[in-house]
Amino acid sequence: MLSKLSLSSLGDFNEFVIETITDLRCIASRFTPTGVMSFAVITLFTLSQASAQNVDTPDYFRQNCMNCHTIGGGRLAGPDLKDLSTRQSDPEWLIRFMQNPRAVVESGDGYAAKRVDDTPGRAIMPTPPNMTRYRAEQLIKLIEEESAKEKSQFQGVRISNEPFTAKDVDEGRNIFVGRQKLANGGTACINCHDMHDLSALGGGHLGPDLTQVYSRLHTRKAISAWLMAPATENMQPIFKNHPLEADEIHALVAYFASTAKEPAANASVSRIAFLLSGLGLATALIFLADTLWKRRLHAVRKPLVEAGSRGKQQ
Repeated sequence: MLSKLSLSSLGDFNEFVIETITDLRCIASRFTPTGVMSFAVITLFTLSQASAQNVDTPDYFRQNCMNCHTIGGGRLAGPDLKDLSTRQSDPEWLIRFMQNPRAVVESGDGYAAKRVDDTPGRAIMPTPPNMTRYRAEQLIKLIEEESAKEKSQFQGVRISNEPFTAKDVDEGRNIFVGRQKLANGGTACINCHDMHDLSALGGGHLGPDLTQVYSRLHTRKAISAWLMAPATENMQPIFKNHPLEADEIHALVAYFASTAKEPAANASVSRIAFLLSGLGLATALIFLADTLWKRRLHAVRKPLVEAGSRGKQQ
């Protein structure tokens, strides 16, 4: 019976539920009331998880896949997934790759290596969150269904084709450094990324320098799609519930396009500036403490000394 609870062996979910409930009734007659209750809770939790996965595959694709892939809309950061099964007919390979892309690439798999070579910057797809075998199976099924349609609901994102202006570039820089707050509460780019034209202290180093990101991703469409739903392990949790607005993406892409031919920021300069700033602040604090201590000496000790002197004179 327990083998039937494995999500990877699901054929039809409703049939699975009926069979599981029937088996549960049989098992319930063999255990104590406490054991039956525990088993029932575990089983119902498993069913609720399976049910959630059964109905939200399109939403999962929107949240975790559309930032890099379309179905019939052309290549973005990753390949167009239309008719995926005709290019890779082995579903087991697809399932393994979805569950751990890096492991498949690093195993020396030739097909995976070719996909990496075709990806801008030779980026390896990050492992999607909560990617169970069942989830992978449902995604493959969704891609096949959407590929058969004349126009898939995942054909692609709407990206502005308006030419960039100087105003767009200025707005993008203001968003990057945090002068202009993001509408949905996302964090400013400068917290994790550096840029060639920032102040001496520079930006963060958790993420890469973005001075030449426009050149690395090659197309305006690819970088815009990436910004709509960043997929890296650091950015995804931050922007999943705080997505960028279309006008914010347009402005940021304009800023990135304007810096594409500039040299990347010199990280050593910002480190030296940070060190010197720290030394300067420490020196200022020492002088401040010294000043406050002198005032304390005059305000407390001087009257005591004067009183002692008068006592001796008397």
